Amino acid sequence: MTSSQRDRFEQFCSRCIRLEDPAVELDFSLAQIEDQAIASLLPSVQRALLAMEQIDAGAVANADEGRMVGHYWLRAPFLAPSPEIQDEIAALLARIEAFAFDVLEGRVVAPSGKRYAKLVLCGIGGSALGPLLLGDAFAGRDARALQLCVLDNTDPDGIDRELGKLGSLDDALVLVVSKSGGTPETRNGMIEVQRAFTAKGLAFGPQTVAITTKGSALDAIAQKERFLATFPMWDWVGGRTSITSAVGLLPGALLGMDVRAFLAGAAAMDAQSRSADVRSNPSAMLAVYWHLQGRGHGERAMVVLPYKDRLVLLSRYLQQLVMESIGKKLDRNGREVLQGLSVYGNKGSTDQHAYVQQLRDGRHDFFATFVRVLRDRDAALAAFEVEPQITAGDYLDGFWQGTRAALAESGRASLTITLDAVDERSLGAIVALFERAVGIYAELIDVNAYHQPGVEAGKKAAALVLARQKKVQGALSSDARTASQIAVAIGEDAADCWPILCHLAANGRARRIGAPDPKAARFQRA
Repeated sequence: MTSSQRDRFEQFCSRCIRLEDPAVELDFSLAQIEDQAIASLLPSVQRALLAMEQIDAGAVANADEGRMVGHYWLRAPFLAPSPEIQDEIAALLARIEAFAFDVLEGRVVAPSGKRYAKLVLCGIGGSALGPLLLGDAFAGRDARALQLCVLDNTDPDGIDRELGKLGSLDDALVLVVSKSGGTPETRNGMIEVQRAFTAKGLAFGPQTVAITTKGSALDAIAQKERFLATFPMWDWVGGRTSITSAVGLLPGALLGMDVRAFLAGAAAMDAQSRSADVRSNPSAMLAVYWHLQGRGHGERAMVVLPYKDRLVLLSRYLQQLVMESIGKKLDRNGREVLQGLSVYGNKGSTDQHAYVQQLRDGRHDFFATFVRVLRDRDAALAAFEVEPQITAGDYLDGFWQGTRAALAESGRASLTITLDAVDERSLGAIVALFERAVGIYAELIDVNAYHQPGVEAGKKAAALVLARQKKVQGALSSDARTASQIAVAIGEDAADCWPILCHLAANGRARRIGAPDPKAARFQRA
């Protein structure tokens, strides 16, 4: 071994953090993190870790809504600040396991008498992304598992397409996930599924389960429609951090996931990420990596590249977790900071034929996070070779090593997270790793990681558009008029009325006369 090779290995050993159980390794040796830079951030990181301790203890972390932030208690109930919360968490887990067991064993069946074979989930954001990630990661491992269908948008064509894939619905269990019951995408998906059930002569309620807050609009519907079951959501669990609550655990259990192993993996990573020794704290070092690469202001994006098909949805899941938490206009003192950390990615080695060319030779506006999985496939086929002494998995691992080396040669930083296998414990650990890194990083840049004013602003704007649409529809008559004439009649801007009129006409709810010229086209009642 040459001195250069020894230096590289020493660099790896000094920049590597490893958990034994679950087996997760973080290799920061090519992350361009220097000791001096870490030292300069240590006081801020220590303050961030203290703030995280206070969150764990039940401090009001979401000051805008006056709420505690307690998703960490879900995998360590003894940390919860009251015996009542501890008991609620334990009771919920027992209920989830019992319900899922009864469904998978055929003890709870559909009104048709059939065993449940399909799971139709209506949700949005974290209420859909978490279950999607779990479903893709663990698909095909349990012959009893339900087939997952997720309705996470209010696109009628998309809803029709997804429901069309299922065929019959008399063996479908419906799961509606909404804290308030008023989220439009989720509510609309539920109503569309209800329509599909009615069209097939099926009763909707007896095949439906709700996850919601007690006393919510959805809870009221569940009682009225006699839903099969309801499971609680708590105001101290946010949507993007809800995967270890009923939101992720119930669908995960119905898909055959070992929920206790998943929680144990998350708890193990949480425990390691509470360490005051920053250099051995995985989440703290991940937050330091983000801070140094983005100069504390998200100047570079994070590209997430898992070298495993089962983790292809990881980047999409992390996109919401990170960007909705970090992307804020104001800091906690009300000063404009325009913070954020962009996240994108797909999977390796697929992306070596897509955007890796730009990553290596183009704009230096990113840093990479690789996820590597050592176990290639089930043992029965592990030794199958595509050429002498080489398996398909060897190629995949070689592509990871080659891509990482190519980026390093071009001065691009990367972190590699290595898992022994894609199992419940390791995926739980990865979820917790990023959740705590988000909390620590938010403390470093002094933003509230637990609210989403931009999302709420978008919802309010959409409500205004729908109110305007009702006025436009009310103004349509048998007399054809231009968009400008209709706008004047209802006191609105023609630029806002034009797209509404086009949408109504395209769906047969208005009639357009003349060429598609915004000034000349006329509209009348259909």
